[in-house]
Amino acid sequence: MAHPKRRHSTTRRNKRRSHDFLTGKQLSVDPTTGETHRSHHAHVYEGNLYYKGKLMIENYAKSI
Repeated sequence: MAHPKRRHSTTRRNKRRSHDFLTGKQLSVDPTTGETHRSHHAHVYEGNLYYKGKLMIENYAKSI
């Protein structure tokens, strides 16, 4: 089994373990549609594109 020749610092160890404690994505509810979506991201609802509660593009799903 491999083992290090020199001791690793606690800072180096903590950097390696930092990804173990990530949190989930921030979700919010659109005031117009009531749809749950990621904060600061546009979302499609019933074929239309919404952002911050406002309709941005009608029939967005058909244009893709």
